Amino acid sequence: MTTTAREPVSAYVALGANLGDAALAVRHALQAIAALPHTQMQQASPLLSSAPVDADGPVYVNAVAHIHTGLNAIELLQALQNIENAAGRTRDHHHAARTLDLDVLFYGEAQMQSTFLTLPHPRWQERAFVLLPLQVVCPNKVTPQMLQAVAGQAVAWLSS
Repeated sequence: MTTTAREPVSAYVALGANLGDAALAVRHALQAIAALPHTQMQQASPLLSSAPVDADGPVYVNAVAHIHTGLNAIELLQALQNIENAAGRTRDHHHAARTLDLDVLFYGEAQMQSTFLTLPHPRWQERAFVLLPLQVVCPNKVTPQMLQAVAGQAVAWLSS
């Protein structure tokens, strides 16, 4: 991956894992994201546990990271997929249990739809495990109505 430093863009990344030591995998992923070239971690939410939504396997551990990055959206996605692969991520089938899942929620104000990446993430408003940690790192993106719509989803903050 070849990158050229650009004016940093504010981006938000959702993190999740539900295989192995999921909390450790998410913490390591936060460190790996902070170490990406031309990228600075602005804030990471606390960890949250959540029941799978449209997915297989045990309870997930989730978080959201706010970063400033000089990587373009596709470079950021590729870098996140490299972090997933390093954590042992396999893609056996859609919604499979996973060692690590990293999704770009927002990349500045970008709107795009490609076979690789859709921005903003198409289901970010439907999931409590995204909305609650996103509210911590970017309160103005989450409305009370959004939270009400996902109030029935089982989530709990984890102690640090």
